[in-house]
Amino acid sequence: MDNQFWLSNVLLENGFVYKDNEIVSTQKTVEHLLIKDGKVVAIKKGELESGDIPVIDAKQSLALPSFTEKHIHLDKGHFGGPWKASTPFRGVFDRIKEEVEFLPEFLTHTTERAKSLLQLITDNGVTSARVHCNVDPVIGLGNMERVRNALDEYKDKLNYELVAFPQHGLLRSNSASLMKDAMRNGMKVVGGLDPATIDNNIEASLEKMMDIAVEFNADVDIHLHDGGSLGLYTIKRLTQMVEEANWKGRVNISHAYCMGESSIEEVSELAEYMVEQQISVATTVPIDVPSPPIPLLHEKGVKVHIVNDNINDHWSPFGSGDLLQRASRMAEKFGWIDEYSLTRALGFITEGKMPLDNKGDRQWPKVGDDANIVFLDATCSAEAIARIPNRKAVMYKGNITSGEL
Repeated sequence: MDNQFWLSNVLLENGFVYKDNEIVSTQKTVEHLLIKDGKVVAIKKGELESGDIPVIDAKQSLALPSFTEKHIHLDKGHFGGPWKASTPFRGVFDRIKEEVEFLPEFLTHTTERAKSLLQLITDNGVTSARVHCNVDPVIGLGNMERVRNALDEYKDKLNYELVAFPQHGLLRSNSASLMKDAMRNGMKVVGGLDPATIDNNIEASLEKMMDIAVEFNADVDIHLHDGGSLGLYTIKRLTQMVEEANWKGRVNISHAYCMGESSIEEVSELAEYMVEQQISVATTVPIDVPSPPIPLLHEKGVKVHIVNDNINDHWSPFGSGDLLQRASRMAEKFGWIDEYSLTRALGFITEGKMPLDNKGDRQWPKVGDDANIVFLDATCSAEAIARIPNRKAVMYKGNITSGEL
């Protein structure tokens, strides 16, 4: 694609329509975006006189910020290979035992299946991903190497960061030295897993995880499945350690089912502490177990990411790979059925980027923004969340990487 071109006839949101002091619809305009070196450098209304600059006609497709996947596993999956359902779930320990048995064999398939998943999510609009990758004594750094090979082949479609994830337990599997090896070999984020039920020592597990993060100046992303008061205590203790280490804004808690199993008062108090330390939450909005109370966390100021997590692997046979579908499920689950609420749901899959701010003023796109755009058959973001339309095209750094216009 040319270094500079006009993206013409783009449908953009331009404000809210009110009736009796309530938002009832979204205003739109058709405008033209000048793209240069992967960025939006000009926005023009009215008739376009391009001169010698090439033009790509968006044909009044709705443009939305591209999606950010903050938690996905590209290793250990069946997607891209023969169909295989999961075995009945009996507990995390049984799943770990399954992995010990099949991981060496899976290494031969890891790269190709990871590429199949990457194709799926990028076609659906993802241009940035945080990828969790097993680091364990069974295969060492084998998954990391193969997943990175797949990601390197997709570097023109998305940017990524790799999480060293001790799936078999940081302490339980004596993986601390392997985790450090992974960090030395390019992993950017330190992972963790259920300090209580897996590692059987909340304090020691959290301390070791944080020590590794501090040693390598890395962010943290812990998988926390433990429920109720046990999970809440773990979050509180982690938050205290984040404060002690001055690691504000560098920690994410994935799953956090305990928040969906606890009282509003308990969660509200803890959320305020998490906001102080800028700790975020990533959730799939599960339907089979309690989900974190996203509206409450959002209201308190906790940054929440809606994610895919695993897609057709030995943990679960489900998953469409479509973050828009996940955001739609969140809106449906929590009763976000009005125009305004539906528009807010988009921000959970774009790291907060939305066409309109809370007052209806345009905040995207603006001159200087990266040209990372999803084009859809929809009239506004509220409709996109509710109806989950097809993606006509995906643009990353000014290049169309999926579909066509």
